[in-house]
Amino acid sequence: MNKLFVFKHFTIHQDRCAMKIGTDGVLLGAWASLEHHPYSILDIGTGTGVIALMLAQRSSAELIDALEIDEDAYEQAVENFENSDWGDRLFCYHAAFDEFVEEMQEEEKYDLIISNPPFYSDEYTSGNTQRDQARFAEALPFEELISGVAALLSEEGKFNVIIPKKEEENFLKTAKKHRLFPQRITHVRGDVRSEVKRTLIEFGFTEKEVTPTELAIENSRHNYTPEYVELVKDFYLKM
Repeated sequence: MNKLFVFKHFTIHQDRCAMKIGTDGVLLGAWASLEHHPYSILDIGTGTGVIALMLAQRSSAELIDALEIDEDAYEQAVENFENSDWGDRLFCYHAAFDEFVEEMQEEEKYDLIISNPPFYSDEYTSGNTQRDQARFAEALPFEELISGVAALLSEEGKFNVIIPKKEEENFLKTAKKHRLFPQRITHVRGDVRSEVKRTLIEFGFTEKEVTPTELAIENSRHNYTPEYVELVKDFYLKM
């Protein structure tokens, strides 16, 4: 596995992270809307720090906090932040999400919260304990994620997440219980012929009618769709 991942404007060291750079995280970091010009951003489960760094590149947010429970990943994210052009705006906390929520819910709320959460079920195991911890839904149950986000999000703020398509209905129901409603939904296909595997959702506290859109990543192997290229061209070297 490549220890270095070089983007156009920053480099990620990932040799100490169980979860390496993947399409899901980059997709989410590029897809998240910044139209409401967030002053403060929180990236939950930052891993290498890639999403926080993408948002630092894309936005003028003054404060970009990241949260990571795994000690090795936390230390690596800190290094990646410090080595970037935006180190003065990026800060990483080493804590569990429930502890973080308890500590921060009386503080200023975040205008944008983003998460590529762990979502493998307990039947899944890769044989690598650290990697499994990073992926297991039990590491951060959706109910805990959503209730925490509702406590930390500003009234006009947005919450962006990427989840498996099969979890979408359950996730939307849970979010509704916490007064979080979909503002945008995009269904993601690996290629134009494959089934939808992922769902990108933007939530807010305003209830509205939403018509899901679709995004295919490839037309064929390594032949990327114009829509996908447009989304990620500011990041990937070869786009």
